[in-house]
Amino acid sequence: MNKILILGASGFIGNAIYRELNSYFDTYGTYYSSRKNFEDNNQFHRYDLEEDDIVQILDKIKPDLIISALRGNFQAQVIAHQHMVEYILKNNCKLYFISSANVFDAYIKFPSYENDKTLSESIYGRLKIKIENMLLRIPKSKMAILRVPMVFGNNSPRIKEIKASLDLNEPLEVFPNLIMNVTSDDKLTLQIHYLINRDKSGIFHLGSEDLTHHEDFIEEIIKRMGNYHPILKRVYTTNEDRYLAVLPKTNRLPTDLQFNCQDIIDQHIFT
Repeated sequence: MNKILILGASGFIGNAIYRELNSYFDTYGTYYSSRKNFEDNNQFHRYDLEEDDIVQILDKIKPDLIISALRGNFQAQVIAHQHMVEYILKNNCKLYFISSANVFDAYIKFPSYENDKTLSESIYGRLKIKIENMLLRIPKSKMAILRVPMVFGNNSPRIKEIKASLDLNEPLEVFPNLIMNVTSDDKLTLQIHYLINRDKSGIFHLGSEDLTHHEDFIEEIIKRMGNYHPILKRVYTTNEDRYLAVLPKTNRLPTDLQFNCQDIIDQHIFT
């Protein structure tokens, strides 16, 4: 597997994947927003999810592997993935789909594992389920579903939002009843690199091996940022603890690619 196309390579996760793989594979990416560093990179192709047909880019690049980290209009995402599925069924190509813990957000009493039935109350979660179901109807060797929990990292949107709230002394929402697992851009990209090298297929849960409360995790991050006195707005969506966590059971990765919530905090300096 030598030629990889990352859809959404200008976004936070997509670009992190591109930077991890670019030195090892013939790696291409798509971008939407006009930014000079993408326009000047011959490996990047502009792609408008709502206006362009993804098949034109696929026919031009002829990738061995597509990694979809697309964001944007939900219906346009569905159509794009329908076209991708048609393409990979006709060609020697495979699709890795970046999914989300939100495919389980209707289940609140337990963490979720790879073979659990998906069920979501959110529009976002139902979108991910719809695309997952497309992939589950094709040969397993042609696809991998990568379910990801909340992603942190020094330049992640979540950390930027926290910094902005602290600097402006604005209330910061935390969910005291939410039990979750987490990941970071660097942990996630190393895991994806491993899956590619081993030509893995199927469903993978790519998050920390342990769980944490959302409020506790955010408070620990804030401590690492400096001497702040945050205004926390505690949001209770239920009277009891609720889970939004994707844990591995059947498709566990090697020990050196496993990590816990504290590792995510310890290996990042959130300043």
